[in-house]
Amino acid sequence: MSGPHPAVAVVRSAVRAELTLLAAGADDGALVLVACSGGADSLALAAAAAFVAPRVGLRAGAVVVDHRLLAGSADVAARAADQCRDLGLSPVEVVATTVGGSGGPEAAARMGRYAALADVADRYRAVAVLLGHTLDDQAETVLLGLARGSGARSLAGMPARRGLLRRPLLGVRRAQTLEACEAQGLVPWHDPTNTPADGPDLGEANRRAVVRHEVLPVLERALGPGVALALARTADQLRADTEVLEDLADQLLAAAREGGGPVGALDVVRLGAAPEAVRRRALHAALAGWGFGAPHAVHVEAVDALAVGWRGQGAAAVPGGSVVRRYGRLAPDVST
Repeated sequence: MSGPHPAVAVVRSAVRAELTLLAAGADDGALVLVACSGGADSLALAAAAAFVAPRVGLRAGAVVVDHRLLAGSADVAARAADQCRDLGLSPVEVVATTVGGSGGPEAAARMGRYAALADVADRYRAVAVLLGHTLDDQAETVLLGLARGSGARSLAGMPARRGLLRRPLLGVRRAQTLEACEAQGLVPWHDPTNTPADGPDLGEANRRAVVRHEVLPVLERALGPGVALALARTADQLRADTEVLEDLADQLLAAAREGGGPVGALDVVRLGAAPEAVRRRALHAALAGWGFGAPHAVHVEAVDALAVGWRGQGAAAVPGGSVVRRYGRLAPDVST
């Protein structure tokens, strides 16, 4: 008797490795949820989870998040949910969200999606939520970070594990998830935003589509095959270093917040005594904690100059406001 299609085997193997780890630390019959958009990546993931989970002592369900951004999105969500049920996943829940807030529609949709996944996971007491990001998604993330001049945090890409979230397919190619769907008779939805649109910059989704369909193919032709794999490997190599630096930055942030001044204000002496790589990570985290969204390197540099290059300059502008130095401490400028 022949085994499964090679692509199906690859996806199942990746999912088995993750679910085996989960099962080792979970009660028998614990629930894992697949975040399924209906696209090839998440649909192949759903099929693999349905196959593997009961074989390692787990149950598998699915969550389909409908952002209601595209015409017919409710129908797309319903079809994805139906395919998940046909695979044997249970429970399967469709959650409709309203996209709003700052940071652009893609960022708002991402925040809404993760909030919805966390809510469903909490209600069903799931031990993990599986996401369908592939090696190609990781490579695109790294390349976009390079283009923006981002630091190691962005270049480290998406973590394989963070809290409840698990990305078991980060070593699997997108082409393999497409083949796995075809081999199993699954019909994936093709998101129109994954196709580059003409005209001026249309946001993060369009930039990613351009990288996917135009930039990476050019790099593959110019530099030879394996560019995506090399970019993903770069993320892996940076992540371990980044995690150590992030821990040190958290310690610095806690120390800089001690001792007088407004709540959350940072002592510039303690900041200035730290290595630049640690200090700037701490400042990035502080800006996010103060509600300044997603600051870029130029914003962190301007705030850093208030700490270690202060010459009496005024406030440093950051997304959504500014930061000032007063009495040897950095804090949001509440006067603006």
